[in-house]
Amino acid sequence: MNIVLLGAPGAGKGTQASKISQKYGLVHISTGDIFRANIKGGTPIGKIAKSYIDAGKLVPDEVTCEIVKNRLAEDDVKGGYMLDGFPRNLYQAGELDKFANIDICINIDVDKALLLDRICGRRVCVCGESYHISTLNGSTTCAKCGKPLYRREDDNPQTVQARLDTYEEQTAPLIEYYRAQSKLVTVHGGKGSPDEVFAQICARLG
Repeated sequence: MNIVLLGAPGAGKGTQASKISQKYGLVHISTGDIFRANIKGGTPIGKIAKSYIDAGKLVPDEVTCEIVKNRLAEDDVKGGYMLDGFPRNLYQAGELDKFANIDICINIDVDKALLLDRICGRRVCVCGESYHISTLNGSTTCAKCGKPLYRREDDNPQTVQARLDTYEEQTAPLIEYYRAQSKLVTVHGGKGSPDEVFAQICARLG
């Protein structure tokens, strides 16, 4: 089973990706991880990507598609995989169809107001733990290690709104793209706990 995972920033893709890959034995492929691996490994395509990143530019679609294509040619994905963060636009989706066979696109749908609240209310710790201010009861330290919590620089309302606008403009059209192929499965990520959202996904995947 080969899956594309869609969802706006704050929709809970990371949490669900981990649960899905574990239950169904799928290789979780994050484009961010692939970029980092190629850059760290000094591969030819990694060097090209790094040149754009170092210049503060977006990596072109053609380079991103080539990196994903190379990753999907590796042996460990033959039993199935889940793409997280790719495709990001219609061009990438069209290219993906040339070198991969996607069975299902899971779209985690969450109301924009809730997304803003989730991200802007997020507090994180250097140890990796993440919290929401609604559950902290005024605490400013990590329950796991006791260190101070902080808000990421890009978790402010203006930046979050810009990220959501970019998603709506570039990535949301993929919902219709996969619906037209009868591959779209939409679950409601704003209703219930992460486990309840996962139950929705399992009910659709079988």
